[in-house]
Amino acid sequence: MNPLVPRPAQHVAAPPAAASPRLRRLAHAARAQPLGALGAIVLLVMAILALGAPWLAPYDPTVGDSTLLNAPPSAAHWLGTDPFGRDMLSRLIFGARVSLLVGLGASVLGVTVGAGLGLVTSYRGGWIDTLTQRLMDALLAFPMLLLALALAAVLGPSLPNVIVALALPIVPRAARIARSSVLVLKASPLVESALVIGCSDARIILRHILPNTFAPLLVIATAYLGLAIVQEAALDYLGAGIQEPEASWGLMMAGSATSLALTAPWVVIFPGLAICLTVLASNLLGDAIRDLLDPKLRGR
Repeated sequence: MNPLVPRPAQHVAAPPAAASPRLRRLAHAARAQPLGALGAIVLLVMAILALGAPWLAPYDPTVGDSTLLNAPPSAAHWLGTDPFGRDMLSRLIFGARVSLLVGLGASVLGVTVGAGLGLVTSYRGGWIDTLTQRLMDALLAFPMLLLALALAAVLGPSLPNVIVALALPIVPRAARIARSSVLVLKASPLVESALVIGCSDARIILRHILPNTFAPLLVIATAYLGLAIVQEAALDYLGAGIQEPEASWGLMMAGSATSLALTAPWVVIFPGLAICLTVLASNLLGDAIRDLLDPKLRGR
């Protein structure tokens, strides 16, 4: 070949793009914790149903048909109807919005407030830490449902009030976990070095203590997500939670759990299954997160 003649361009196939490290870590976590991955998938499906409720529900959840009271499951109503003739499937889908919002809102609010109190007061120490801990002890003396019921009765039955009422019992538990982590980290070389170089208290809390406390707080937030949904159903049953005609899983069972358990069991079974499935999924996800973040269990 004449060296003065340029060679034809050769097309070299580009190497396949490597998977994102974040996706690889996620796939590895799913293989390590298959039950946790299953719980995450169930919660994701529930969230999709809640967000797409206006487009996925076949009927208006608040409008009933007087000719179809307690109708059994059929081709027109896949899960039957309730005592007001309302489609159970539509109310179940719309109920996911309320139940998930209550569970997520109560767990996030309770853990955020409790963690903030635990971090700041335990780091500062002194009388403010003692006073805060005595207040947390007083709140822990009451059962969670009794404390939530008392606060819901004072605030009134509405969605924001139910979230606040269910978040209050979570505050002292999150504060205790945050405080125990701070007491350990305050004596660590990391915090002592930050104090030596002149870091402010706010910087030490936000940059050095909070990231090392995030893992247990994430676990407790996931665990209390399911518990808040159960507590919300209990408040609905007692008449201090969500009110008609709003669709909520607990409210769907409130007026029918005893009178219709034998004559129209689908009115009780389907919302009960939705609550059980969501709580189980949140517990599986919480256990998986704990195992993945705990260095003692990470190698198993």
